[in-house]
Amino acid sequence: MDQVKIFLDEKDMPKQWYNLAADLPTPMLPPLTPDGQPVRPEMLEAVFPKNLIEQEMSTKRWIDIPQEVQEILHTWRPSPLRRALRLEKFLKTPAKIYYKDESCSPSGSHKTNTAIAQAWYNKQFGVKRITTETGAGQWGTALSYACHAFGLECKVFMVKVSFEQKPLRKIMMGLWNADCVASPSNETNAGRAILAAMPNTPGSLAIAISEAIEAAVTDKTGKTRYALGSVLNHVLLHQTIIGLEAKKQLKKAGIKTPDIVIGCAGGGSNFAGISFPFVNDKINGAKIEIIPVESAACPKMTKGKFAYDHGDVAAMTPLLPMHTLGSQFIPPAIHAGGLRYHGMAPLVSQAIVEGLMKPHAVDQLHSYEAAMIWARTEGFIIAPETSNAVACVIQEAKKAKKEGKEKVILFNLSGHGLLDLAGYDKYLHGKLESSEVSSDEIKRSLARVQVKYHAPMRKSGKW
Repeated sequence: MDQVKIFLDEKDMPKQWYNLAADLPTPMLPPLTPDGQPVRPEMLEAVFPKNLIEQEMSTKRWIDIPQEVQEILHTWRPSPLRRALRLEKFLKTPAKIYYKDESCSPSGSHKTNTAIAQAWYNKQFGVKRITTETGAGQWGTALSYACHAFGLECKVFMVKVSFEQKPLRKIMMGLWNADCVASPSNETNAGRAILAAMPNTPGSLAIAISEAIEAAVTDKTGKTRYALGSVLNHVLLHQTIIGLEAKKQLKKAGIKTPDIVIGCAGGGSNFAGISFPFVNDKINGAKIEIIPVESAACPKMTKGKFAYDHGDVAAMTPLLPMHTLGSQFIPPAIHAGGLRYHGMAPLVSQAIVEGLMKPHAVDQLHSYEAAMIWARTEGFIIAPETSNAVACVIQEAKKAKKEGKEKVILFNLSGHGLLDLAGYDKYLHGKLESSEVSSDEIKRSLARVQVKYHAPMRKSGKW
């Protein structure tokens, strides 16, 4: 009988995070200030605690996971590696499909991995209150849980369309004593300006980020800091525990390296978590296809451009070198709210430029079709974000069947979809629409990107 679940002992949970910045053949470009100068660490101190700024700027390959963080991570980690045998049988594919199940964290997603770490570092620095944004609500719930675990206050600005579509996320945040409001809100200058210009806007992560940063830097006590759930180096760093565990688990299954690694990608954190340890293998000669999967509603990697752009609509963040559709871009109101961010993490973007990854976009209808196949074969109801990855997995499994090759496919199941049933209901009743953005809308958005400083696409040419 084939093994379906592969576990690790708690003692085998990684004790260090892996930092891809140490190994990229061509280092990523530095973040810039509005006047074009590289961002210095002290410039970020009003937003982040110094200990996380050090991680953000670090080029050390391995960074120790603090003992107290390890102890809380042990609540659900190591997470299981599972094999999707029923899906394989349904597809009649020779491919072996494995996935890391990140739905078993207290908040139900991978986001808790970095939430615990960020809350701990803020606590050590003397922070009393953390502000943040959230799209679908998974990051907001994760940080709410983490802040409560360390006795910190938490303020969450949730993208309006998700706030209305997913009220149960707000209830979860409240259970952990967090305050959640719809964004744009009347609580910040950024929010009020957006509401005055676009009173019926569905909101965006770029808007919510502006509000959360403003709320942090305007606290006169100096005891508030901001936390981000994706995009930045230190966030991606904390998620690499996923891929590091997966490598150990695949080894237990007799697999040295997978042939294909897949993850959905909004800002890049869960994709980076599963893929970065394998990107290191690819840099060192392994033949692995690595695929970040985005929503066709926000196709920054497949249809955007690599440029210096702000991470938020109010231009409060530094200029980041990334694949972007422009910080003013507001995507359609899809149910995969976590994939509605206009830009991609700089580390992921540089790996794409280098040729180490090949991005793919999936329409909402195709992702829900994949989610239904998954639910009716594997039984689990998955997050709309993860369904994009599953759509790509199914495509690659069918390709393996056509080629007659026994490939090993690994992907990250970023979270469960038990609070996302409204989207499933719409799909079942034929009320879900295509999410693909028109070429004209993308052109208009990219035309609004003010490229003050050139971001050269530097690469080694090895891939």
